[in-house]
Amino acid sequence: MLEKKYDYSSVDEKLIERIVNDDNVEINHMVLTKDTGLPVHYSNSNVYMIIVRGSMSISLNDCPAAEYGKGNILSIPFKTKMNVTNKYDEVLEFFVVKAPNPKDMKD
Repeated sequence: MLEKKYDYSSVDEKLIERIVNDDNVEINHMVLTKDTGLPVHYSNSNVYMIIVRGSMSISLNDCPAAEYGKGNILSIPFKTKMNVTNKYDEVLEFFVVKAPNPKDMKD
């Protein structure tokens, strides 16, 4: 087989899991319940967030938060300050694709 299969969890509670971490890319799967979020941090690569369920509130570089929902894909540049939260009753689920892999990014 040429392909490699990766699995991710199907849950309704807060979860952050790394699915793929190879020479090309890092892919994470995240689930956030109401009033939870990620620690404020800076993107360590070019980041693509693929929202598959719920609504995301995200503030970039201290700008006012914007709202995005299921079906949206966000592209966030390297070294951008990020604050991601779920303010809603519906569970927020999204994938984060980092390309290239952060280990290959230069500060």
